[in-house]
Amino acid sequence: MNEIIADVLVIGGGMAAGWAAISAAKTGARVVIADKGFMGTSGVTAPAGPNHWWVPPEPGLRKAAVERRLESTFGLADPVWMERIIDITWQSIPEIAPWYPFSGDGKNGTFRSGLRGPEYLRALRQYATKLGVIILDQHPVLELLARQDGSIGGAAGYDRLNDRPWNARTGAVILATGGCAFRSGLLGSYNNTGDGYLMGVEAGAELSGMEFCVSYSISPAWLSTRTLPYTGARYFNAEGQLLSIPGWDKPREYLCKLADAFRTGPVYADLHEAPVGLPAVIREIQPATVAAFERRGLDMFQDRFEVKLFGEGTIRGIGGLRIIDDVCATAVPGLFAAGDAATREHIAGATSGGGAQNAAWALSSGVLSGTGAAREAKKRRKALNQSEKLNPLGGPGLRPSDTIKTVDNKAAIQTAQNEILDLDKALWRNETKLSSSASLLDAAWSEIRNNLQGRNLDAVSARETAAMVATARWCNASALVRKESRGMHVREDYSQQSPEYQSHIITGGLDKITSYLEKPRVAEVVS
Repeated sequence: MNEIIADVLVIGGGMAAGWAAISAAKTGARVVIADKGFMGTSGVTAPAGPNHWWVPPEPGLRKAAVERRLESTFGLADPVWMERIIDITWQSIPEIAPWYPFSGDGKNGTFRSGLRGPEYLRALRQYATKLGVIILDQHPVLELLARQDGSIGGAAGYDRLNDRPWNARTGAVILATGGCAFRSGLLGSYNNTGDGYLMGVEAGAELSGMEFCVSYSISPAWLSTRTLPYTGARYFNAEGQLLSIPGWDKPREYLCKLADAFRTGPVYADLHEAPVGLPAVIREIQPATVAAFERRGLDMFQDRFEVKLFGEGTIRGIGGLRIIDDVCATAVPGLFAAGDAATREHIAGATSGGGAQNAAWALSSGVLSGTGAAREAKKRRKALNQSEKLNPLGGPGLRPSDTIKTVDNKAAIQTAQNEILDLDKALWRNETKLSSSASLLDAAWSEIRNNLQGRNLDAVSARETAAMVATARWCNASALVRKESRGMHVREDYSQQSPEYQSHIITGGLDKITSYLEKPRVAEVVS
């Protein structure tokens, strides 16, 4: 058993994790990052070209940016949070200049809002290393560890490289594990299985906004890529007839029309009418997209090609762990959340923030959580080297409640995919569909909770399966409680937006899920 002692443990290896580690280390804290894969290559940022919410520090410009964003949040965002996120983003990105080759803006200046994913994450890794952060690659975390008072004092996992368990005794933990795409095939999302949600709820944290998970990206049918090229796309059916698909400025109509088209057969994209400068931009900031076509001998801007929709779940959705203050703390002492692991409702409301807001949130929530976790850890530094017993909190996949039996992981994951990502169930929700999904997901969960146990490396996949099914149940439960249509959550049986629901849906629990409207707080057990 390898034991690690640190002030702050950051779980994850993407953009939010990198900024969280940097922020904590800048305070003088001893920081460790533990990532499932290799920090810098795992997660959805690595193959992307993230564009940040980049607004100069001029009051008029920032006020206008916030007001524009508020118009699309359906009453669930906070302008104070928005202003904070914009400012932190503006201040932070220039810090990576020693490690990142910024491009020119064509006006004798520097272009900083849009970054190349692979180089961005490499820069964050180098910056963190320079500050003394210890990076543990291939060290998936399996569960959190709690002190006797219930606060979080560390985590336990498995070291893939040395084939041995490990644990960390820390002053605070930041969950920056990303969202959950339910293994949809979305580029870079294979490791994003909702692990942080599961660990957080096991510790006693709650989730918020999980009903806002209806998000999809269009890509070539054979492989998920990035979506920027499709801003000027036209779509055709198998007979070559032009389909009437609205533009991206109408996301709901865009998705619904595409979903209808897929019901009747394959759909093909044509990028002949893409903006003239787009090919050069794509090659510059999203090279993985270009490579997917070149390997097939296709010119994406000249050849017509088949497309499909890849579910993004909570990655470009909104929901995540509920945070209770301005340094991204959860309700559990010692536990913080950042990036897609945390709810993004503060700046996105009921609609996805798109690349700009989402990237700014990942960066800024990382910075804030790092500051908060370091502050919390400082209070506990004297006790770190003591031998207080830490209690393991992991259940499903590690400690079944009944007899250990073989569980079909693939079938359980397929159930989660079917009930959350299926276009008909996601885009046209109603009580009957959601209740049916709840029954199927509860059955899958019951089998996992009662019978699934993984040991050593097998425990990683067991926990991933448990996390995906748990996340699906939370998403579905939240959608049942929000009896209205708001933003990306649309109910056929409640087609109008209701003032009664202009608040957050808070969800928690494992075997018995409880979901309630935050204001007024009226509990409603839904499964």
